[in-house]
Parts: sequence; structure tokens; C-alpha cells
Amino acid sequence: MSESQDITLLSPIKIGRQTLKNRMVMAPLTRNRAGDGLVPTEMNVTYYRQRASAGLIISEGSQIADDALGYPLTPGIHSEAQVVGWKRVTDAVHKEDGLIFMQLWHCGRVSHSSMLPDGMKPLAPSAIKPAGEVYTYEGMKPYETPQAIETADIPRIIEQYRHAACCAVEAGFDGVEIHAANGYLLDQFLRDGTNQRQDQYGGSIENRSRLIMEVTAAVCEIWDPEKVGIRLSPLQPFNDLYDSNPQATFSYMVKALNKFGLGYLHITEMGAETPGIAGPYFDISSLRSLWDGVYMTNSNYDYKSANAALQEGKADLISFGKLFIANPDLPERFAIDAPLNKPDPESFYGGDEKGYIDYPFLKQA
Repeated sequence: MSESQDITLLSPIKIGRQTLKNRMVMAPLTRNRAGDGLVPTEMNVTYYRQRASAGLIISEGSQIADDALGYPLTPGIHSEAQVVGWKRVTDAVHKEDGLIFMQLWHCGRVSHSSMLPDGMKPLAPSAIKPAGEVYTYEGMKPYETPQAIETADIPRIIEQYRHAACCAVEAGFDGVEIHAANGYLLDQFLRDGTNQRQDQYGGSIENRSRLIMEVTAAVCEIWDPEKVGIRLSPLQPFNDLYDSNPQATFSYMVKALNKFGLGYLHITEMGAETPGIAGPYFDISSLRSLWDGVYMTNSNYDYKSANAALQEGKADLISFGKLFIANPDLPERFAIDAPLNKPDPESFYGGDEKGYIDYPFLKQA
């Protein structure tokens, strides 16, 4: 992508054959407000409809199967009822001339047996217990030692991604994002701090990246690759993540993913200022030159810093999290340099309408 002083957050851009009306993406945001059966509710419909002025909405991470769940009240994308619930969301977004991708999520070891079918232990590449605690329906609990996925069971995991991708088609999404970031299952396979396998899915970088490549191939059998994105978080220490050589690991991963012709690569920059936690420091901006397509980044950008990143050619799209939580009409506010609502961290996770669908629009203020 060439540098251009004329590009701003408000400039349109094409992802494949789909045109985004601006370069502001609503980042995937876990909000823990799904209904019975982990089905989206009318409150969720309102939340997404309110934010349809984004160039693209990426849905909150939605588990691909019952045994992929990691947190209470996060929606799924694998049952008939969940498909129906999400269809109400996508219909509402489309009525507002918006675009929305579904984020496909498997939490892996970041879970607890109390939330999983038949009290099973969480799944992981290796039986390595994460440090810390996890939030469950019964409050905070220490993480458990997960069960290592048998080699023979990996095709079942890949099939779950394929099934969820099919469900996203039925639910009316415009595309899907594969969640391979933030210490969840695919990220756990990629990093040598969580993957100590001895089979073809462990050891070398090529082997550790194999599951991501196979999942991406399966999803691209269902979706045109230009309607598929993938999210990586090279320096993110979240969920007790570590890699001994992130420069080599993620450079290889990004270059390998080029072969699919995906709609975009979504890189989170968080963790870049904390070397030694997720792994040795490296210049995350180096990944930009390794990617052949549309490049999206995310890390507490504001209007000024985001425009600078676009104009300097550091990214093609910027995703915003907390600012979209608090400002459903964020593009309009940025366009006229209007004051922004301040996000309320106390209401980020779980609860009712407060801090979810009651942030005022400019016209209300």
C-alpha cells in the first residue's frame, strides 16, 4: 500500500469487492451479555445497530463449539438458535448500511471445567497450567491444568471451525475473522511457551503454525478468502503467553498467511512496551512490510495518531475498542472533532443496558 497524505480515517477502502465507507473498524469486544443458550438478545441487536457507522464491525469473539467456551455469557456461533440470534444482529446492521464480520473463537486452556460439557478439562496444545485465575459463573477460580489435545482429535477442532464458518454464512455475516490472538487456542499452538508438543503440531515454527494454517484453509473453503481476516497479537502477554523468539515466529506466520489472499491481517500492538513478558522485544511495525494485503492495527489510537498511521503507510485500517464502546457514533464525532464520551470500565464485562446501549449519541447530547 502506498503512502498518501490524502488518506484519513474517513476515507473509503475496499476489502476484496466490499467497500468500507471509512477506515474505522469496531474491534472485537467481549462484553459478556449473551442470553440463554449463549444466544444474542435484542439488547445485543441494539448495541451493534448503534455502531453500524463503523466502516466494519468485527463481532465479539464467539465460540465455535461448546468445548471452546472460556467465559460466562459469551455468545456462540455453532447452534441453530445462535444462528437465528445473530441473524437479527446482521439484519439490523445491514439496515443501517453497515458491514459486520464474525470473529471465530476457541479459548483453549483459558477456561474452566465448571463451564465445559460434562465437566471436561479445558483443551490446549500442551498440559501447561496458566498462571492466575479465570472468571466463571461461580466467580473467580484458579486455572486448571488443561488436557493436551490428542493428534487424532485435531481434525475435530478444524471441523468445528468449518462448521462455525458455515453458521456465520447462515447468520448473514459479511465475512469472518479467525481469532488467533490474545492467548487463546490458536495462539497457544503458535507460541513455544505454551506448545511443547512432539508431533507435527509442535517444535519448529512451521509445525507450531500448522493448526492456524489448517484452520484458515478450512474457513476459506466456506468463505471467499477476501472475506476472511485473521487477528494476531505478537507481543501480547495476556493469558500468560510467552514466545522465545517472536520476531521469527510472527514473521514466519505473517509470510505464510499471504498464500491465502485474505481480506486483511489484524495486528494488535499491545505489549510492545513490556518486553520480557510475552517474549523478547521486537519492532512490531516490521510485520507491515511482510504482508501483501490490507493491514489493520490496534493499540489505543485516537483520531490524530490513527490518521498519522494511515498517512505514513503504517496501516490501511485502524480498529478501535474502548472508543467504540463509549461512542456509538464515533465516525461522526471524529468527522467534526466533537467531544467524546468517556468509557466506563466498570460496565465493560457483564451487566445490563448500563454502559452498553445507553451511551448518548451526539444528537442526544
